[in-house]
Amino acid sequence: MTTSSASSPTVADPGSELPVELAVDLNAELDVGRLRAEFPILAQRIHGHPLAYFDSAASAQRPERVIAAIDRCYHENYSNVHRGVHTLSQRVSEAYEAARAKVQGLLGAASADEVVFVRGTTEAINLVAQSYGRHHVKPGDEVLVTVMEHHSNLVPWQMLCEERDAKLVVAPVDDRGDLVLEELTRFLSERTRVVALAHVSNTLGTQNPVREIVDLAHRAGAVVMVDGAQAAPHIPIDVVELDCDFYAFSGHKAYGPSGIGVLYGKRELLSAMPPWQGGGGMIRSVSFTGTSYADPPQRFEAGTPDITGAIGLGEAVDFLRELGWQRLERHEDRLLERLVAGLATIPEVTIIGRPRRRVGVVSFVVEGVHAHDVGTLLDRDGIAVRVGHHCTQPLLERFGVSSTTRASVAAFNTEDEVDRLVASVGRVVEFFA
Repeated sequence: MTTSSASSPTVADPGSELPVELAVDLNAELDVGRLRAEFPILAQRIHGHPLAYFDSAASAQRPERVIAAIDRCYHENYSNVHRGVHTLSQRVSEAYEAARAKVQGLLGAASADEVVFVRGTTEAINLVAQSYGRHHVKPGDEVLVTVMEHHSNLVPWQMLCEERDAKLVVAPVDDRGDLVLEELTRFLSERTRVVALAHVSNTLGTQNPVREIVDLAHRAGAVVMVDGAQAAPHIPIDVVELDCDFYAFSGHKAYGPSGIGVLYGKRELLSAMPPWQGGGGMIRSVSFTGTSYADPPQRFEAGTPDITGAIGLGEAVDFLRELGWQRLERHEDRLLERLVAGLATIPEVTIIGRPRRRVGVVSFVVEGVHAHDVGTLLDRDGIAVRVGHHCTQPLLERFGVSSTTRASVAAFNTEDEVDRLVASVGRVVEFFA
């Protein structure tokens, strides 16, 4: 591993559920009113109405502490990380590596060396496809994905299969939007090299049984790439318990900055993978006759990294863990149940998917009204939602629609905002009646 002159940061034991200083009463409910005060953007009005932000699945808002951590770095500590002997470089290197250790704790990884900083989930998946995939997927092999995958966990595998003359195999979902393990098992074979799936669907909210799928894939001799972009902000993750080989998530969906994300990979896999990009920071030594590469994670972090992004992500991780997963899940589950129940009272509204375990999002269509018109009218009521195909065109085709309106919940949303959203959808129906 490339070393730094900075001393090792003091961090909490990543194996503990929470560092002592972050301990919370998990039986208490979230104080949403107090929580909302931490998000300065929520104080504004849109078209004369208080902003109700239901678009966190696309990109969450940032609490003041994340913004302040980035600002503080630029004001007090900024320099390039690693190999610097001066004070600023040592400070920022400590903060950068402390952020890596915080992510290790969030994911339950065995080592911080299994955490690679990337631009986001998309880059993480492309890294695995181009580094691991190119060296393990041969002509005639198969890559198994599911019909619910975001394009970022589909297109890179399509590209790899085309390049390697391999076959892309797609596991279906049932009418509820759940994977059927018996069906998925049917698509696994001795030719399967990679299984790539979402932990949580960004369109249906389906939480997939990742551990069971990992067990099935490993018995078939395949490795598993998990897209955790929609899971990381909502549910606890333990990559050791899941036993997945790779796991990725994006900072901007988890209350952190944009342009920063994480690839977790098992140490033995990362150590055997060749670099994806070349440049400074990912080498041991360079000569005109050859180059030797650093150990992971530096091997996959060529060039100057997103330093403030990593530091901001570390602060977002602290924020998430302070919320307490049990409290957060209870709060968001109540919001989703209220939203589904409210939309069900409007005959012209059809909810797409009824998964057994829904996390984060509800997608719906309004009879006779294009999703863009729904989103535009909701915006006039100060309500922000996402409309379109949500980068899941094959999934929407499976359900016979081309676009939906998607509402996604976050820690700062309230039941009153849910009621406002339902009432606004009702007015959309009346407007087009």
